[in-house]
Amino acid sequence: MPKKNFSLLECAEGTDNINILSGKIIDSAIQVHRKLGPGLLESAYQHGIAYVFSKNNIPFEKEKTVSIIMDDFPIEAGYRADFIVAGKIIIEIKSVERLLPIHDAQILTYMKLGGFPLGLLLKNC
Repeated sequence: MPKKNFSLLECAEGTDNINILSGKIIDSAIQVHRKLGPGLLESAYQHGIAYVFSKNNIPFEKEKTVSIIMDDFPIEAGYRADFIVAGKIIIEIKSVERLLPIHDAQILTYMKLGGFPLGLLLKNC
């Protein structure tokens, strides 16, 4: 049976398709890690992932400032997302020896405040 080709816009629509898109994101991060290796600053991995996303036509926004609302009061620059992919997936990159519980809390908070159905925490891409 031939494999169905999904457009990335279709991938952003439903749960099954968001999983396909997240797989493409993870594949991109693995490519960057294999080519750059560990030990670089987060910004190097961000530029590498942006390059791979662009090359593969993955829709993204890099270092996007996300506003938050507190008691009907907008707080501009509430946080800055490393990447938002297809308006649905938030990505946080960490260049650390090991991930800590605060990193998990950070991505979960970003997901909650931004209404993102999926968040990916990537270590050393």
